[in-house]
This record gives sequence, C-alpha cells and structure tokens, in this order.
Amino acid sequence: MTTWLITGCSSGLGCHLAHAVLQAGFNAVVTARNAATVQDIVAAYPDTAVAAALDVTDRAQVDAAVELAHTRFGGVDVLVNNAGHGYRAAVEEADEQEVAALFASNFFGAVSTIKAVLPGMRARRAGTIVNVSSIAGRLAMPGSAYYSATKFALEGLSDALRKEVEPLGIKVMVVDPGAFRTDFAGRSLQQAKANIADYAATAGPRRKENDHTHGTQPGDPARAALAVIEAVTGDRLPFRLLLGSDAIQIVTDELQAQLREIEDWKRLSASTDFPEQH
Repeated sequence: MTTWLITGCSSGLGCHLAHAVLQAGFNAVVTARNAATVQDIVAAYPDTAVAAALDVTDRAQVDAAVELAHTRFGGVDVLVNNAGHGYRAAVEEADEQEVAALFASNFFGAVSTIKAVLPGMRARRAGTIVNVSSIAGRLAMPGSAYYSATKFALEGLSDALRKEVEPLGIKVMVVDPGAFRTDFAGRSLQQAKANIADYAATAGPRRKENDHTHGTQPGDPARAALAVIEAVTGDRLPFRLLLGSDAIQIVTDELQAQLREIEDWKRLSASTDFPEQH
C-alpha cells in the first residue's frame, strides 16, 4: 500500500490532504511541530496512520519521521513538502533573522526531507516528491519579496531535481496554489516590525492589518487535497500543478507579459552574440 509522508498537517492544505489520503485508503505519516495537534486525524485510522512530531528545520526530527515511515509501513512512497509560513515586508524593512528563519522553514526544510527520503526511493526505483510552492513562486508582489524568494528557490530546485531523479523512477511535482481559505493569511502569516512610510502605497496595502482577504479566498482546501491525490495517482504527473482559477489567470497573465517583453527586447538581446564568421 502506498505510504505518504506529509509535513505541516496541523492546519490548511496539509490537514485536508492528510484526511483525504487516509480516507482514500493510503498509509500516512501525519506530521506537525506538535504531534498532539494531529492526533485527531490519525485516531480514526489506527492501522494506516501514525503521528510524528516534525519541525522541518530540525534534521534529527526529519530523519526520525522518515525512519518511522520505514519501520511502520516499509518506506515513503510519496513525500509532500507542505510545511512553511508566509512573511510580509518591503525588502528594506525585513529583519535578517526573520528572513533566515523563513528560508530555513520554506526552503531548507524541504531540502532536508527530500534528501532524507531519496535513498529509500532510489533503492526501490520508485517514489513521488510533491513540493507545495505558490503562485508567488511564479511572480512576486510588493511586500512578499522574501516569501517569493523562498518559493522561486523551491521551484528551481524542483526543476533540477526532477531531471536528476526521473531516470531513477522518481517523480517530482510542484504545486502552485492561488488564494485558498486556510490559515495561511492568518496565524501562519508573519511580517516585519519595521514600517517605512515610503512603502505605504506598494507594500503597505498587503500588510496584515490592511489585508482583508482572509476568509474570503476563492479556493477550497478540501478540493485542493483531492486534486493533489488525483494528480499523484493518475497515469501522468504534471511538473507544475496550478490550483485555483485565480492561479490559472494570474500565472497566464504573467507568462504572456514575459513573452511580450522578450519580443520587445529581442533585437537588443540578440545583439550580444559574436558576429557571424564568413
């Protein structure tokens, strides 16, 4: 039976995905920094679910969670890197320690779990790694530069990783959700304490106290969980999976704008080549 290891299951997409995976009949290692917060999820599935305390910035806990999956279920077939948090600040306003903690959670934590599961996946010549990114990994908005930087990094890593492991029978998928009605814009969203007046018109509207979108987002996390399962268990796996009609529109507009800019500057770009030799 397929075994999933999911990080960040105490709320949001991770919580809904853990429920959906178990309801679908799969095994699951359900993790959160405080394992007590996910005990209600695993209680109904004593034969197929186990809870584990997992702070993805703690390599010892990462290794322990993967070992638990091996001991209890024989290994990790599907890794879902979902743990992380948001951060709002103009570039100049950000606190360096807070940015370091953001990268430790959103990027390097995923690196640790990937490296922990790959030996087992390589040995079996099978496995799927799902990295939950964001549309912020496809374009950046004022006030979210550092959050986007973590997601751009995760998408770049994932793109190279898939090309490294595909010949070994291992698949990689990036999930790019739009706005979903989770706690991401609530408890999980942090922001810098600095508030520079010159950025009031750009980064300012996206500060937590000015952003009133929480609870009104169009995306349903329960439906997102089912979409992820459908993609992972289907005959074909996309490399990038957009979630939400807003994600489709936003990313399409961004890609079209990039193509227009390439066309507008094509002459200057091409002018840097060596002259043709005759």
